[in-house]
Parts: sequence; C-alpha cells; structure tokens
Amino acid sequence: MAEYDLIIRNGHVVDGSGGKSGILDVAVKDGLIQAVGENLPDTASNEIDAAGLIVTPGFVDVHTHYDGQATWDSHLNPSSNLGTTTVVMGNCGVGFAPCKPEDRDVLIQLMEGVEEIPETAMAEGLPWTWESFPEYLDTLDAKPRDIDVAALVPHGPVRVFVMGERAVNRETATDEDISKMQAVIEESVNAGGVGFSTSRTLVHRTSTGSPVPTYKAATHELKQLGMALSGEKGHVFQLISDWEDLDEEFSILRSTSESTGAKGTFTLLHLDNQPDLWRQQLDHIEHAQSEGLDIRGQVLSRPVGMLMGHPASMSPFSPRPTFRSLEDLPWNEKIAKLKTPEIKSQILGEDIDQPHIFVKLFSRRFDKMYPLEEPIEYLPTPDTSVAARAQAEGVEPVEWLYDYFLGNNGNNLIYIPAANFSDHIPELLTHPNTVSALGDGGAHVGSICDASANIYVITKWVKERKSFELEKAIHLLTRQPAELYSLKDRGLIAPGYKADINLIDYEALSLKTPHIVHDLPAGGKRLLQHANGIVSTMVSGTVIYQSGEATGALPGKLVRGQQQDPGNSATALG
Repeated sequence: MAEYDLIIRNGHVVDGSGGKSGILDVAVKDGLIQAVGENLPDTASNEIDAAGLIVTPGFVDVHTHYDGQATWDSHLNPSSNLGTTTVVMGNCGVGFAPCKPEDRDVLIQLMEGVEEIPETAMAEGLPWTWESFPEYLDTLDAKPRDIDVAALVPHGPVRVFVMGERAVNRETATDEDISKMQAVIEESVNAGGVGFSTSRTLVHRTSTGSPVPTYKAATHELKQLGMALSGEKGHVFQLISDWEDLDEEFSILRSTSESTGAKGTFTLLHLDNQPDLWRQQLDHIEHAQSEGLDIRGQVLSRPVGMLMGHPASMSPFSPRPTFRSLEDLPWNEKIAKLKTPEIKSQILGEDIDQPHIFVKLFSRRFDKMYPLEEPIEYLPTPDTSVAARAQAEGVEPVEWLYDYFLGNNGNNLIYIPAANFSDHIPELLTHPNTVSALGDGGAHVGSICDASANIYVITKWVKERKSFELEKAIHLLTRQPAELYSLKDRGLIAPGYKADINLIDYEALSLKTPHIVHDLPAGGKRLLQHANGIVSTMVSGTVIYQSGEATGALPGKLVRGQQQDPGNSATALG
C-alpha cells in the first residue's frame, strides 16, 4: 500500500520561511505535508515530477472583499486562479453581516458604493440565509469552494444592526449603543470571526454618494469596540483612514493592542498629496513594535491601478449625457454610434454629470493615464501617457483618448496609477513590520484588478528588478500574512502544515491583460486576470487549478479564528 497520497518530486522548494531553498521532494497525506527531503524513498498513490518548477506554499491574501461572492460562487477568482489559497475578507468595515432584513438594501448600497460591486448582482446573488454574524459564518461553512476563507467582523453592518437609521446618518453612538456593538462583536469573533474592521476615509461612500456610516465615528467608539477583541485568540483590528491626524488615528490601534493584546493593521501607501506620511507611519509602527505592540502596515506591490474604458464600469466619457443615452444598446451598435463624427462631437462638448469619485478625480489628468497594452507595465514612464501620446500626434488629449477607446472594437482600456506610484515599493514590501496585501480581490470589479499583485511581487521585484531574493518574496506572500492573522497551520512547506501548494514555472511566469466577463448574478460584469506559468495550485493536497483551468475540485473551507502551529520549529531548509 502506498504510504502517501502524493509526492511532488524534484521541485525547487521555496518553503515560505525566507530561508534557504533547494531541490527536494514533498510528500502529502490526508491534506497535510508529511515529509520534505531529498529523494524520498517512499511510495504514493500519485506522483508529480516538478523538475524545472518552483514549489511554494499557496499565497495568503489578507485584504479581500469576497463577502458576497463567497456566498454564491464556488470559485473565488481572480484570486484562486492566481495561486492564492487563503483569503481574509470583511475588510474596510463593509460586509453583509450582521444584518436585519429591513437593512439589507442599506448594506447593498454600502458595498456597491465602497467596493463597486453591482447592486443587481448582490440583489440576485445574496441568499440572505443569516441575520447574525455567526449565522453568516454558517452559510459560508456550508458553501463548497475552491480555497479557504476567513472573515473579519465589519463595523458598518454592526453599527447599522445596533443603531439603524441613526448609524446611516452617522450620529454619535451612545454608551448603550457601544455596549450593544461590543456584545455583537464578541459574539461574532467567538463564532470564528478573525477580528474587526473599520473605515475612516472620505473616499468610501455609499452608492448614493453619502459618507459611510463609520466615517468620522468617534475615536472613543472605536477604542471601546476594540475592547471586544482578544490577543490570546489571535484577533486583528483592521483600519483604513485618511490620516488627518496621524497620532489620533494610530492611537485607535495602539489602544486596542495595549488593552487586549490584539494585533492592528492598516492600509499604508505612498500618497502624492502626503509624500512623507508613509515614513511617519512606519516610525509609529516601529515605536509600537519596540513596546511589544504588534501593529503592521498593509502595503501593495505596485500602484493602486484603476482601469477605465468602455468595457469597464467607468471612463471620462461615461458620465456624459449623450454617452449615457447609448448605454443600453447592443455592444456593436453602441460602438458604431460612438464612431460617428456627430456623436463624438456631442460627447466631447458635454460636461461630466454626477461622476463617480474616481472619474471626478482623474477625468482630466491625462498625464496620469496610460494605454493598457501588452506587455503590461504597472510602473509606466511619462512618455507613454495619454498626454504624451496626444502631444506627439498633435491632437488634444481628450480627443486622442476618445479615439483610443474605440480601438479593438471598443475594448481598449487605460491604466491610472492612482496611488502608490513610487520608487519606495521595495522598501515598503521588505520592511519587517509590513505585510504584502491590498489586492482587493472581489471588489471594484469593473475598475480595479489588483488581485494579481501577489504575482507582481515575483515578476517585477524579483525577476526583473532583482530588488530582493525569491525566498524573501515567497515569505512575503505566504507565511508572513498567515502569521498576521494567526493562521499558523499554513504558509510553510514543512511537515505538519496544510498542503496548500503552488507549482510555478518561474521563467514563464507573467501576467496577462485583464479582461471583462459577464458572469456575476444578473449578468453583471467584472474584470478577471490570468497568468502564464502557474502550473498547479493545490488546497489541502487537492489540485484546484491546472495550467490556468479550474479542475472542479472544491476542497476550500471556512477558517474559524486562529489556527495552531503544528509545532515543527525546523521550518527553514538547511
């Protein structure tokens, strides 16, 4: 009888520890790694020859928004098809639980506005088989899926659940309100929520344009809600903020960590309008860490990149009245009309009307717009911008852009690096107190496709720029984020750990151009992206993707709270 279910032989094992890599065999049984070594003499029911491939743990993505998709879709792409095997959702204070039946539309509007998921998709797709957060977790638990999911308890739904319309109107929470919210959070994390999340940024708005219920929530309220967390249980407090007052905002995470031992984490980006903020934030983190407070910044491996064009959910032309009048036409008919001189003249002569905040901010920033062309360049140079291309051709940028969007049968897209367009990204990624994250999988489905940022760590910063070693990169994508959320049973290739594994053709690894598909409930559209070079992805030893195609296997589970380390201390190879 075979000793193991699977042996992966002759692969270049990069184990996730950040230590030495080497050519080794990996044996798997009952969903766990059983042995790692040279020329394992044992037998298995199945063997894979991984010669010429790197063997890594599955990627762990701690900043996603699959809260809705995970209830209706068994395949959590664009994450699972890009090598991610565990995701944490419920970030930024938005989600769908807890929720009373009368508040469902409020939470849908909140998610539609903040994370740009079509209302029609959520209205048709969400099964609403829950009211409390524990019941929501039970729904997730019962749904077969390809990868593992964990969920934060989001502030917005908790506030609406307790305060109703007063929360929507952003009224100050009373002591009684806070006490009730604490009880809801405590019940939720005891059921398996991995922590609590909130949003304090004006960029986050409901679909009606109003600030979210948590915006400007009193610092006192947040510090009190943080008291419902527990460091012993591995809880995390996740925050996104405009950082109008750095000390006050950071004090929320500091207070929680000091009082409860829970960890803190927040979105940390290099921003053009606050160019020194990221260094100040790192100073605060380092000071907190020196005092034993585990607070870490979440950083992105490339700019936060918006995609605009006719297939996407928005463009500089989409809010103009004439363009809107053509929206419901069949695609080919719409593109044909947009090509006529009369329609072009009308649209170019109109002002934008009630634009999305992204359009409002960037509709005239032609120097910040870049045609999305292969090979994809997420750190483009100024001479490739729309403004530069238009100047070279002697036309106005808005007219050049209009004509460009009509190419490829109307499917051309532009890329706008809206934040984090920085030479400091490698420094941010490799700082000892940051975590690679912010891919936002499941969110901004028609304008942002950054779930591939994990692959970009390897393709840009290791292969192309050689900013750090492959061993470091794999550690950033696997064990480090797993440890932030105390998911200590994964993120390493070592005996006793979950057999979440990627087989990657390192030389062939590259990202393909994002594309639109219409596969959301009610026919909603979203951006997906694929990659060359991801040969296989396994969850608990079962192959879920092979050469970019889903196998149909659904071994993913709901992860309830922290997971214990299998206890093998000798994790580094050699």
